[in-house]
Amino acid sequence: MKNILFVCTGNSARSIIAESIINNEYSNKFKAFSAGSNPSGTINIDVRSFLEKNKNYDLTNYSSKNFEEFINNEIKMDHVITVCNNANNEVCPIWPDKNQIIHWDIDDPVTKLKNANDEEKQIIIRNTFNFISNKIKEWLHEK
Repeated sequence: MKNILFVCTGNSARSIIAESIINNEYSNKFKAFSAGSNPSGTINIDVRSFLEKNKNYDLTNYSSKNFEEFINNEIKMDHVITVCNNANNEVCPIWPDKNQIIHWDIDDPVTKLKNANDEEKQIIIRNTFNFISNKIKEWLHEK
């Protein structure tokens, strides 16, 4: 079993989505965790609702937390994947072992969700979910 840490800025959407995909679709090979460099402290309510209702994922033990929690943790990370968008000047966290980091440039859906109606929110989250799911599939295919 290999451990994967998904890291973004707020740890409220992208990294939570990635963590939940791995833990629900690939739990036979991987255990995923997520964290943020500037965690919001909560999972985005629209993302949580989408994952629980549309994907039937259990997010009971999921939370928004700082990635520093994992730096000196007894859990050894085999892979660290940052899912922030450098194009939007987000601060992507620096992991101590740079050779461990894989970077995926993924737009933050939270900024788009703020002014969206319910139908638009579903489309935004579904698109983000599908993009992350495809990135995971590609990555696993390369392994």
